Amino acid sequence: MSKLLTSDCLANIRDLGGMPTAGGRRIRPGKLIRSGHLEKLSAADREQLSGLLSLVVDLRTEEERTRQPDQSLPGVENRHLPILNTLTGGITREEEADASVTSDLLLDPEAAKAYMCKTYRDLAGSAFTTSQYAAFVRLLLKEREKAVLWHCTAGKDRAGIAALIVEEILGVPREEIIADYLRTNEYLAKDVRYLIGFVKQQTGTESPLADESLQYLFGAEEEYLAAYYETIEEKYGNYGTFLRKGLGLREEEIAQLKAIYLTAGGA
Repeated sequence: MSKLLTSDCLANIRDLGGMPTAGGRRIRPGKLIRSGHLEKLSAADREQLSGLLSLVVDLRTEEERTRQPDQSLPGVENRHLPILNTLTGGITREEEADASVTSDLLLDPEAAKAYMCKTYRDLAGSAFTTSQYAAFVRLLLKEREKAVLWHCTAGKDRAGIAALIVEEILGVPREEIIADYLRTNEYLAKDVRYLIGFVKQQTGTESPLADESLQYLFGAEEEYLAAYYETIEEKYGNYGTFLRKGLGLREEEIAQLKAIYLTAGGA
């Protein structure tokens, strides 16, 4: 499993270091970190991240960045690489996007789940999204002194798929990838409860159906990753082919990523 880092303000910041991969190797600690956005940081958080990071990759839309800009961190480069080119309810966490989705799905949990499954299929099938994830992986080909941190808004969907891609490249077992993705529900439980309460207050509903629908929209479900993987397999046959043909990775680049981010031998 990834390691939850201590933070005053970031509930879902995790170091992939220690995750097991094929051949008894593990991901190196202090090299690959996933998170939510960096707008709200304490002085201690800023000091910690400045010491840990070489690069921050912001996967959000321009609208999200304008509304909740990352704090600058001394000595740390910040790159913008949007994974989506439109606001997407349940994903980008913009009020107007979420409102348009919740107005249709608020009292229909199964429709809310289906909507999120479709969103994950789009993350797998979109040419724009695939090209952006390919650019993200290429940023990792440069060996840096300290860690690369990538984030979206909550650190769940776009950042979660980025983590999945990295873990697939490095050979993390599929069951480990899925289990680690689902840990988001534990780390973001407080935030999701707040969002559910906020939306229910704004819409004036007390229906328990709304709680279930909003949990699907703001939470992580194994069915979402199933929809993602199914779409990859329908389009490419298997994940290895996606890495090579979808993301355009050459065998020597995959070997380079493993050399940078995996422990040597059976360590």
